[in-house]
Amino acid sequence: MHQDQPPVMRYNASIRVWDQTMNRYILFTVFISGMTTLAAELAAARLIGNVFGTSNLVWASIIGLILIYLTAGYFLGGKWADQNPTITAMLRVLAWSAFTLGLVPYAAGPVLKLAATAFEALTTGILAGSFIAVLILFSIPVTLLGTISPFAIRLLVKDTAQAGRTSGRIYAISTLGSFIGTFLPTLVTIPTIGTRHTFLLFSLLLLAVTLIGLWKYSSRNEFIKYSWMPVVLLIVALLFRNQTMKNNAGQVYETESAYNYIQVQEVNGFTFLRLNDGQGVHSIYHPDTLYFNGPWEQFLVGPFFYADRQVADVKRIAVIGLAAGTVARQATTVFGEIPIDGYELDEKIVEIGRTYFHMNMPNLAVHIGDGRLNLERSPFIYDIIAVDAYRPPYIPPHMTTVEFFTIAASHLTEEGVLTINVGSVPGDRRLIDGLASTMASIFPSIHIMDIPGTLNTMIFATIQPTQREDLSVNMVRLAQDPDVDPLLVTTMTSTYANLKPGYTPATVFTDDLAPIEWIVNAMVIDFVFEGGLEILNH
Repeated sequence: MHQDQPPVMRYNASIRVWDQTMNRYILFTVFISGMTTLAAELAAARLIGNVFGTSNLVWASIIGLILIYLTAGYFLGGKWADQNPTITAMLRVLAWSAFTLGLVPYAAGPVLKLAATAFEALTTGILAGSFIAVLILFSIPVTLLGTISPFAIRLLVKDTAQAGRTSGRIYAISTLGSFIGTFLPTLVTIPTIGTRHTFLLFSLLLLAVTLIGLWKYSSRNEFIKYSWMPVVLLIVALLFRNQTMKNNAGQVYETESAYNYIQVQEVNGFTFLRLNDGQGVHSIYHPDTLYFNGPWEQFLVGPFFYADRQVADVKRIAVIGLAAGTVARQATTVFGEIPIDGYELDEKIVEIGRTYFHMNMPNLAVHIGDGRLNLERSPFIYDIIAVDAYRPPYIPPHMTTVEFFTIAASHLTEEGVLTINVGSVPGDRRLIDGLASTMASIFPSIHIMDIPGTLNTMIFATIQPTQREDLSVNMVRLAQDPDVDPLLVTTMTSTYANLKPGYTPATVFTDDLAPIEWIVNAMVIDFVFEGGLEILNH
């Protein structure tokens, strides 16, 4: 016959079940907090990078201050947990961290708009103040998030003999949450719902976990005291639902992808593609113009460093860093509908190119993915390989090395040419010299020209020895041919007029050592201290 347990035993069993359930909830809270912390850091980088760029200097500032905020949170969390070691106290802190995190992008909006305007006017003082102000906004939510792990340790350690095991479990669970929080914003939420809604999503998730805990493990009164928070956040999100991240002159479209904040502007009939901080123009379109005095048309000149080169000799072209297709459209005009392989990492930019930049040439084959990898896998050889892959202010390091240029050379015809667009600052040609030296270890002839009125330099590398004088001879001959598009002759004239005598030999870049970020960071710092701001008008 079944015999019921005595009331005391049933009570003790219920307490043990209650404690186990609450402990699991605390661990789950630690997981969500860790996930939210990393998500907030990555979303902060995107929010700030949209205006201030994505240089290592910006990243270092964000990561450094986030770590300082977390350090303060660990210290305060331990102190507060000793003063009030209750789950209610922990959940109060968690509620405020979630709420303030959700407000960050909306509070930062006016400051970022001011900074974007200052960027257009290159007002350094306003930019510095805006950058600091936005970073300070993260101090409250991130510091409060940092208190959760110390709180959890204090609540879960019942036996000092188990303190090490318990704290290890908490940090492991928090780190696992951080791992998830690293990928979700970048790969899922930012490309699909945007940066502001990413903040809102993680804030509401953290609030939901908090309110459930207050309802179940604290009191109804505590639940009611904080239940207004998600309502306020949703109202704020609704009020600012049509707010643009920037409001620059002529802006017609903005969006975010896994890689970039993307902006389309229309000014005086010209359509511009701008990314992230917006200082560089990555593609340009005008219905009646093809010459833009930029790097795009310069890629067409390379084959004519060879003697007696004809337009019809160019049979196939590769563009690494297709963007919205300016180079491809110009090449189609000059060389006819020859096959063009465009390699572009960001699929969203390709969509925008087709929508706003008339990138609808039937001879253009678009390949989404890393340019170096896709070029290596390509079955084709090319007369021109144009390298225009930028994530300002950097060229991807793996596209600046001996190994990369060896791959490129293997995909060039016997009279092929590789051309790369490089940024520099007045008086500092370290990056140009390094790239030219590296390319010269593979290619027998290097030609360099500075595009007038810009900070762009084009480096031409030919697979056979060539002479600059042949460019002049070809230019004169083609200028007399009525079948040659004037765009080519105009560009050749500019190229020849701005050719440089050479370069200073420098360290050759390899996959093992290509200090692109180091060089560019030094260029940025030097230029800022000299009164400039943006180094690459790409």
